[in-house]
Amino acid sequence: MVILVNPVHPGEVLKTEFLDEMGLTAGKVTKANFVPRSRIERIIRRELGVTADTASRLARLFGTMPEFWMNLQRGYDLAVVAQDNKLRDDLEQIERRAG
Repeated sequence: MVILVNPVHPGEVLKTEFLDEMGLTAGKVTKANFVPRSRIERIIRRELGVTADTASRLARLFGTMPEFWMNLQRGYDLAVVAQDNKLRDDLEQIERRAG
C-alpha cells in the first residue's frame, strides 16, 4: 500500500486550483452554491470534508463531476487512515475470512 506522507485535502484543491485561479472568494462560492459560508470556509481550512451534497454543488459551479470531489475526499480519508498506527496494528490482528 502506498501511504502519502502529506495527503492533500479537497479544501486545498478547492482553494488553490479553483478559488485562487479564478479570483473567487469563499463568500462568492457560497452565494453561488446556496450553502452556508462556514461550510466552504471550513472545507478550505481542512476542518470539514466534502459531502455528496457539496460535491454536487461544486461540480455544477466549476464544470467538474461530483466524483472528482468525492474521489479527492476518499483519497484523503484513506491516506489519513493509513497513517494511523493504532488502526494498522488492529488490522494486523483481524483474521481474514474467505467467501
